[in-house]
Amino acid sequence: MIDLTEIQPRGVDRFETRPQMPPAKLDALSRDILALKKELNAIILAHNYQVPEIQDVADFVGDSLGLSQEAAKTNADVIVFCGVHFMAETAKILNPHKAVILPDKDAGCSLAESCPAPKLKAFQAANPNFYTIAYINCSAEVKALSDVICTSGNAVKIVKAAPPDRDLLFVPDENLGAWVIEKTGRPMTLWRGNCYVHVEWTHASIMRIRDEFPGAPLVAHPECTKAVRMLADEVCSTEKMVGYCRRTPAKAIIIATEAGMLHRLRKECPDKQFIPAPTDNCRCNECRFMKMNTLEKLCDCMTNRSPRVELSDEILRKARAPIERMLEISARPD
Repeated sequence: MIDLTEIQPRGVDRFETRPQMPPAKLDALSRDILALKKELNAIILAHNYQVPEIQDVADFVGDSLGLSQEAAKTNADVIVFCGVHFMAETAKILNPHKAVILPDKDAGCSLAESCPAPKLKAFQAANPNFYTIAYINCSAEVKALSDVICTSGNAVKIVKAAPPDRDLLFVPDENLGAWVIEKTGRPMTLWRGNCYVHVEWTHASIMRIRDEFPGAPLVAHPECTKAVRMLADEVCSTEKMVGYCRRTPAKAIIIATEAGMLHRLRKECPDKQFIPAPTDNCRCNECRFMKMNTLEKLCDCMTNRSPRVELSDEILRKARAPIERMLEISARPD
């Protein structure tokens, strides 16, 4: 792996690493979690941005689309969702009669918070011809107001499938929406929301790391700003990052997405080096909400069968239709 002490950008004094759990404690917790999983007939789903020790005990690690697909088809009695709250809500919507638990109920999302359902409903009322496409990073209440859901991995396909006679409203990520407009040519009204992690990268910070590693391609998430996307060799979802990194002949790759993705990439491509794209303030970029989940909290939530995700019957019913529409469109041949 690359020695991070060798890639310090100008203006940054240090790189803060997460404290390492003692191996004996890590092993004991992991064994307890696996035993609880068997006892509960549970499945553990983890987003790519989760801490490494959670990824390592999960049954499935992936992006929002992959996690939704796994949640839709599971036969487990209990779904343990290691991600942020809206993701666990999605699993509950798809499995209303199953128990869905998560390590920390307060693990939220700046994108979800940027689009409150009452404000969206009022905005929709101004144009009855709106066809609302909601990025999955939103609350269950917003999903219930939407016509179809999308993820960063299928947003282009979802927009291409939208009715041609409707005015498209894309919520809540304006950067992902702008990228989709670039890819499809389809005009859309964009909600003014963003992921606080992905907008931290700037043109200047990316130029610095590209100058330091001129031979390394840059892979960026579409939640990044256009100033960053235009510098990237590939713009794609986290799952598609794995495929790109497998295929590219490059041995060192710069990654502009949340730092948890590096663990997955290093496992999938052990022969390659992954360089975290720096911001102007730090040498990697972590989501404080994703990192609220810990292995200790995961073990506790499985032991106590809580916190549990609970949604009203009305929200479950209304939010399920646009998610199922997304899954159906995603399954169509390209």
